[in-house]
Formats: sequence, C-alpha cells, structure tokens
Amino acid sequence: MARIALISTGGTIEKTYEELGGTLSNGVSVLDVMLAQLELRGTTEITRIALMNKDSLDMTAADHALIAEVVEGQLQSHDGVIVVHGTDRLAESGEATLKRLQASGGPRGAVVFTGAMRPWELRRTDATQNLTEALLAVQILAPGVYVSMHNRVLAFPGVRKDRATLTFVK
Repeated sequence: MARIALISTGGTIEKTYEELGGTLSNGVSVLDVMLAQLELRGTTEITRIALMNKDSLDMTAADHALIAEVVEGQLQSHDGVIVVHGTDRLAESGEATLKRLQASGGPRGAVVFTGAMRPWELRRTDATQNLTEALLAVQILAPGVYVSMHNRVLAFPGVRKDRATLTFVK
C-alpha cells in the first residue's frame, strides 16, 4: 500500500462560491469531497494535512519555506507527498522545496505539486483531472520535486507558469 501525504495550501482548486457576496474564495476545503469521488480501492493510504488555505498570490517567502519544511518532514514517514497549491506561486514553493531537500541529502521520495486553473465547483474544472494525475504520478516517479497538471509532469528546477497558455512549462 502506498503511503501518500497530501498537503493542502489553498489556491483555486479549493475555492468555493460564496452566494451572499457572489465571490469565489478559500473558505472550506473541497479536497475530502474530491478524494471521496475517486476509486482508490484500498491501494493508497492518504494522510491529509491542512497546512493553510490561502490564495497563492497572498503567500510569502515564509509560507514557501513552511511548505518545504512540512514536505521534508512528511517524506520521513510517507512514500511520497502531494502539495495542492495555488498556481500563481506554485513554482516558488516547488523551488523552495527542491532547495531544502537538496540541502538535506536529496528527496527521499517523489513530491508532486498540483492545483487548478479553474475551481472544483465550476462545471469546466481541471481540478479532478489534476488531482487524479498527481495521485498516480507520486506513486511512479523517481525521488524528486515535480508539478503535475494537464496531462504533463515537469521536474524542478526551472518550472514556471505560462500565463498565455494557462499551464506550466519548462
């Protein structure tokens, strides 16, 4: 059985619609609902860690460092780690995580960052696809730090968000 830590930090993937204000915001995590809809068939043990619930545009260097620290700790007891993250500053957290893991001897497992360009609550969301791909990727990739979105996996360093195509490139 694969032991996967799933760290949630917020971002578009977790935004929910607030009827009173007519806005999308990071209020309540929808990851448990998403996970319940997947056919994991007892082959994967997922430990959920709700680290923060922020739009990544509001993240600071301290937030990126905290994510890297928690990832490093979770790799001590898990086969891999998925970080659900906002796409605007995902690359900064990925680079910070790679740097921290390299400083301590290198990644002990795969670390996969993912998110969504459109919230899970929207009809045309990429959230479920990206989470599903990350769950598979973290189990088959070599130790390292990656982003998995839109049917692609890219290894850090050098990953960045391409705002013109709304995906990640290298």
